[in-house]
Parts: sequence; structure tokens; C-alpha cells
Amino acid sequence: MPTYDTLIRNARIVDGSGNPWRRGEVAISGDTIAAVTAPGAIPSEHARSVVDAKDTVVSPGFIDIQSHSIFPLMRDGRCLSKIVQGVTTEIMGEGWTPTPVGGHITDPVATSIVGDDLSDEWRQRMKTWRRFGDWLDAFVDSGVSPNVGSYLGGGTVRAYAKGMAMGRPTADELNVMRRVTEESMEDGAFGVSYALIYPPDAYTDTEELVEVSKVVARHGGTYITHLRSESTGIFEALEEALTIGREAEVPVEVYHLKAAGPESWWRMAGVIDRIERARAAGLDVTADMYPYSGSGTGLTAILPTWTAADGALYRNLADPAVRAKVRSELEASQRYGTSTGMGLETRDGPHGIMPLGFRLPEHQQYVGMRLDEIADARGQDWIEAVLDLLVAEKQRIGTIYFSMDEANLDLQVPLPWVKFSSDAGGFDPAWAKAEGPLHPRAYGTFPRAIRRYAREKRLITLEDAVRKMSSSVADRLGITDRGSLREGMKADVILFDPATITDHATFEDPHQLATGVSHVWVNGTLVVEDGSHTGATPGRFVKGQGAQ
Repeated sequence: MPTYDTLIRNARIVDGSGNPWRRGEVAISGDTIAAVTAPGAIPSEHARSVVDAKDTVVSPGFIDIQSHSIFPLMRDGRCLSKIVQGVTTEIMGEGWTPTPVGGHITDPVATSIVGDDLSDEWRQRMKTWRRFGDWLDAFVDSGVSPNVGSYLGGGTVRAYAKGMAMGRPTADELNVMRRVTEESMEDGAFGVSYALIYPPDAYTDTEELVEVSKVVARHGGTYITHLRSESTGIFEALEEALTIGREAEVPVEVYHLKAAGPESWWRMAGVIDRIERARAAGLDVTADMYPYSGSGTGLTAILPTWTAADGALYRNLADPAVRAKVRSELEASQRYGTSTGMGLETRDGPHGIMPLGFRLPEHQQYVGMRLDEIADARGQDWIEAVLDLLVAEKQRIGTIYFSMDEANLDLQVPLPWVKFSSDAGGFDPAWAKAEGPLHPRAYGTFPRAIRRYAREKRLITLEDAVRKMSSSVADRLGITDRGSLREGMKADVILFDPATITDHATFEDPHQLATGVSHVWVNGTLVVEDGSHTGATPGRFVKGQGAQ
């Protein structure tokens, strides 16, 4: 009988398939699951280390299909807030990636949609990355606890070929996009990702998206998208995504499915129906969601997308003529229930908007206040306050938008084609708290999904909750060696207590680690033991099917 590195005994096995749990034990050798057996099948003396699960759950590690850990991992490779949730693989790339660098991109940070907080060392290293895979290789070389992989940022593709200019690409520019996409798929991208409310992604048209996605399809990848609208235009935005799927013959994934704003809550049933009918007709379309009714992005998301054309956003916002035009569009949007961006799609108008990410000392007084309260404190209306704050800060200003209906979340959760995702990076309260609040999903998404929807509301079973965080994600990404507890799979394994696993982070006090996950192995290496990070960084670059 072989000698195993680790034997997990007395466990309730939830294998990621959605099948009912069973009692058994899991043996790990090197980076691989060597055996999944009945209780007592392996004598303890045949294992170097024996872990008594004490009737807690052993499951595959969770895979986050929408991670924003690019900058956090450059700062802290442990990815603490995610690892202690049981996340063993981070999939990044919504709209933007730090590579490839070239073409019109000389400073990759300048086109980022997720902020720019990183060291000068990493900033300089980024400028040397020419191929898509360079940054993920660099992450692994520097040491990261979770596995890392990514979609190719669609905004990066466009910026490489056309910069921040609006308008359709020329034939030559489109060929550059095709080439960059082809090379990135060969490097291991899972597909292409477009966040269509953010520039320069917002400057694309459907034809451009189809042409890029055709390249993705040839390499077995996926078109994944933040829809062009999640409010009153959501039906049209969804139809665009479905059209891309049909014309490019590419699988489609919808990021963080939601109907934003009271005017659109009723539309969620129609969105679900449209996706169900598309699936029945043979189109491979699925979605993911996070278990919160508040979304998180920049305060810049309120603005019409044209304001950022040619990379001149903050200069434009200081121009009186531009400000007058922005005001006119925002006032019309508020009056008629439509939105040029996303910021007015809240339950309570400006009161449903909570800016958090201030950097200037004079603005720290506004943290925890709603936008209308900030405007009142400044003696301004909310539009003027937004414009002045952005001009002063010269950054996106991380913001919470309370826009979703809990009833719609409950409607989405049981759907078999919906997965859970965080839309967040990994942080450590020891350094992150001093930098101000952020969305609690960075700390609580996966335990919250189990607690809220499986344990408390019983909308799904525990087994299905795990499936939505593991094998369902691996299947969508085409990852064949992770996401399930089966012999021969990579040993990304977690232990958690289904009765106590929970999130603690709130919108008011977000920097609180989740609890209930006692052990985490990544590639067979123990990264979390008894709830504490071991310091290990065994993460690897996980690649898509087109990798060469």
C-alpha cells in the first residue's frame, strides 16, 4: 500500500458534483488527490499526516470566476481574505489585464478599471510584459497562495489596437485585435472579457465583439461580459450577448447577473426566461452572481462613457462646457428613469450611493456617508459634488451602489446555470483597513452563499452550493483537473464546518475575515491550518484549453 502525504479522516465528502454527501476519507500524495475512499479504508500509519475532519465537510476548493486580485496579489501573495473563504483558484481579467503591453499601451495601469494602487517596482515590471502570460508567470514566480488564471481583458485588446479613442476600428486595427487575442489564447487565457459600461470597452460595437470572439471560439474559450446595461436596457444588452454567442459560435458567460434599480427589478424574470429559451435553442449561455444586494465599482460609473474618451476624463470634468453637458445627461437620466452609466440605478437615487475610496485627507470625513449627505455637507447638489470630488481625487473613487432586490437574488440562486463569484480581490485587514472601506464581498462571498442560501433560506442544498463554487466553474472554464474531489485531480481541498461557516464583513465594517473554513490545501500544500494562514505560496498558473 502506498504512503500518502496527507489523510483526511472522518469527513463528510461533498465532492463538487452536486451529489449527496457521503462519509469517507481523502488521501493526498504530492499535488494530487490519490484516493477518495470509504471510512477506514486506509490505515493511519500509511499517511505522513492525518487530519481528523471531525464530521466536518471536505470539498474541492472554490474557484472564483470573477476575481479582482491583480493589484492585491502584487502587494500580498497570500490573498488572505479569499483563501480563508476556501478560494483556491482566482480567475481575473474583467475588462482589463496588465498584459499584453505594446501598441497604444505604454502604461498598462492607465487603462485599468479597478484602480492603480501598486508599488513602483511592480509598475515598472508591468511595462516589460509583452505577452499575456507574462504577468501570471511573474505572480507564480513571486509566490502566491491560490492558483491564478485569467481572461484576456477586452478593454486591453481595444486599447492595444486603438488606444482610448471612440469609434469603430479600422481593418488594420481589427487585425491587431485578432492577433493579440490569438496570442493570448495560446498563452492560456480562458477567453475574452468585456466590461461594456467602462471605457474603452464601452466604445466597442457588436460587430467588433463578434470578430474578437471568433478567435476565442477557435481556441475553445468563452466570451464573458459585464452587460452594456443592467437596468432599463438589460433586455437589449442581453440580446447583444446572445447575438455574439450565436454569430461567433462561442459560449457566453454573464458576469454578476442582476437587474439594477427599482425600475428594472421586474425585468429579472424576463432575463431568466430569455436565457432559458436561448439555452433550450442550443446556445451555451450561463451566468454568475454575488450574494449581495449592493454592487461595487467606481464613482466614475455614474458618468456618460464619452467623458473618458482619449484618456482625458479628469481634464474633461474640469471643463465648464463638458460639465454642463454631463449635468444635462444625468438630470435627464434621473428624470426619465434611464442611465448613461450605472450610478442612478439604485433603490434610493443619490442616497443609494456610498462613495468609500477617498484618498485625500480632506475627504476622509465623507467615508460612510451617502452621496446626498456628502453633497449637503459640501453645500452642493449631488452632480456638482460628484464632478468636484472626481476632479480633486483624480481617481475612480470606489463606491457602493445599493441597487438590487433581494427577491431577485433569491430567484437567481436556484438556477442550475448560475454560479457564485465575488467580483473582488483578496485583502488582509492588517494593511487594508487603514486604506479605507470596500465592498464586503472581498471577505465574505463564499461563506455567505453557503450560510444564507443553503443553511438559512434553504433555497439550495449544501451540495449544490459547493457545486456552484467548484465543478460548475471548472466546467465553464474547461479546467479538467480541478473543481472536484476525485482520484487524479489536483489537490485543491478544503475543510469547513457547514453549521458555522459564515461571513462577518458588512458594508459598514467590511474588513472582517470569514470563519468556518479550518483547512485549505492548494496543490497538496497546506495553506490554511486551524483557520490560520501558514504562509505557504504554492499557487500555479492555471491555463485555458487553447494554451500551447
